[in-house]
Amino acid sequence: MPQLVLAETVWVLETAYHLKPGQLIAGIEKLLGLAQLTLQDADAVVAALESYRRQPALGFSDCLVLAIARKSGHLPLGTFDRTLGKLDGAQRL
Repeated sequence: MPQLVLAETVWVLETAYHLKPGQLIAGIEKLLGLAQLTLQDADAVVAALESYRRQPALGFSDCLVLAIARKSGHLPLGTFDRTLGKLDGAQRL
């Protein structure tokens, strides 16, 4: 599953189905545990999930973008988001 599809899935579950952060975290963990499903760069997804668990107000997609940037060495991650800009590795523009 591409990271973009995962981010979109989480967004739909959050906005259309009103799932709370704990429910989203549990769902992502289940996806990570499925032998039949391969997530693109599962290490980055796990790192994003840990960040999201600590600060769910950020949103999973922001955590995923930062984890991908960190793993690929493209830091600081420029962002207009005030909350994301406070995280290590991100820089508010």
